[in-house]
Amino acid sequence: MNKVKEYLKLSYDELMNKVTWPTWDELQESTVIVMVASLVIAGIIYVMDIIGGGGLGFFYQIFKNN
Repeated sequence: MNKVKEYLKLSYDELMNKVTWPTWDELQESTVIVMVASLVIAGIIYVMDIIGGGGLGFFYQIFKNN
């Protein structure tokens, strides 16, 4: 049980005294970067889905007529 208490004590000390928390401005900037990156990645996936769907539709149409 002493090991658990020591672990919790050291964890609390590290969280309160050694961790550098971002400022409000840094947090807002990071949030905007994550939002923009998420939108770009979602757009890329959307385009890949449209191209893949069109390609598969064309492939199915070729073999449907035979």
